[in-house]
Amino acid sequence: MLSGSQVAALFTREAIDVPAGFKVVLAGPCEQMIGSPADRPLRDAEIVALGAADVPAMMALTELTKPGPFALRTHELGTFLGIRAGGELVAMTGERMKPGNFTEMTAVCVHPEHRGRGYAQALLAAVARQIEARGEFPFLHVLSHNTSAIALYQRQGMKIRRRLHVTALMKQG
Repeated sequence: MLSGSQVAALFTREAIDVPAGFKVVLAGPCEQMIGSPADRPLRDAEIVALGAADVPAMMALTELTKPGPFALRTHELGTFLGIRAGGELVAMTGERMKPGNFTEMTAVCVHPEHRGRGYAQALLAAVARQIEARGEFPFLHVLSHNTSAIALYQRQGMKIRRRLHVTALMKQG
C-alpha cells in the first residue's frame, strides 16, 4: 500500500482500470527503449555524482522539466549524475527500476536554458557505462509524445523495444 505522497508507476501492455481510492498522477503511452547510448565527451562541463544534499535542486529540476514521477527519495534507487552551471543543477539522469539484469535510466532532465549542449547525451552515456560495468543492460521509458527525446535516444543508438502504457498512481486520503 502507498501512503502520504508516495507514487507507484506501473508499466503495462494496455491501459489499466484504476482502483477506487487512487488518484492518477500520470497516464499515457510510452516507448520502452533499450541499448547502449554512444559516449559523448563534454568540453565545458563536468559530470558530478548527486546525493541527498542535492535533493532540493533535483526536485526543482524535475518540477521544471517534467520527466515523469520523481520523489524525494528517488535518488536512493541508484546512481544519479548531474551537471552544474554557475552553481545551479542544470542537467541530470540516474537509475531507477532494476528488473533482472536490466537497469532503467530515468529522470533525464536538462534545464531549458541549457539544452543543445550535449548534456543529456553525456549523462546517459555515463550512467549506461556504470550499468554495463556491473554486467547489466541499460533501458529507459519515454512518453510517446516526447518525439524530440525519442529522436535523441535513437541518434545515440537506442532502439524502441515496445510500446507500453504508464500509469502513475497516488493513494487518496
